[in-house]
Amino acid sequence: MKYFNLHTHTASGQPGFVELLNQYPLEMEDGLASYSIGIHPWKITDQTDRELQIIEQKISDPAGWAVGECGLDKRIETPMDVQQKVFEPQLLLAQQAGKPVVIHCVAAYDEVVATKDKLGITVPLILHGFSKSMALARQLIGEGFYLSFGKYLLRNPELSEVFAKVPADRFFLETDTIDELLTEVYEVAAKARGVSIEEIQEQVAANVERVFGRSING
Repeated sequence: MKYFNLHTHTASGQPGFVELLNQYPLEMEDGLASYSIGIHPWKITDQTDRELQIIEQKISDPAGWAVGECGLDKRIETPMDVQQKVFEPQLLLAQQAGKPVVIHCVAAYDEVVATKDKLGITVPLILHGFSKSMALARQLIGEGFYLSFGKYLLRNPELSEVFAKVPADRFFLETDTIDELLTEVYEVAAKARGVSIEEIQEQVAANVERVFGRSING
């Protein structure tokens, strides 16, 4: 049974791990087995058109599992209208390609939901690094989103109570940029839900197959 990392910026290269390595269009690594590619709101430049062309090319790559991370962030200086102009075409590229989207969202959940609805996006949307309340989790799940947990699950014991109540078919686990190991995230996740690590692995593998159409244990 393998471990799946929904979102990481550094590949571990360990056997038994399937990792969705975050890639930026102008900084692509070669020879990756699985990656997502997108324009992060922190990294918006005057190269957006070129970057979108690269995303459009790479998303047809069998190793390109998803678009992202991309999204909206109200706590940075880049104006929201500028962020929207970069976020929306990435959602449309994902919709056209039938690929999921890994989303970065800070204090802009209403805007992300509204953008999805405005554009008629139906591909799976995964909010990575989720750290908020059960009320917001329920709202987002009701809107069709998936939630990925990592850093804050390790560092905020109260988040375990939220994670424990998330429907089994709606969660993923990740490391993002933390130093802790993915196995540690799985251990905390298993404890929170009162199940074995193997059961968490099985559930995540089923979610990967549902969302990405990939078998990680085959």
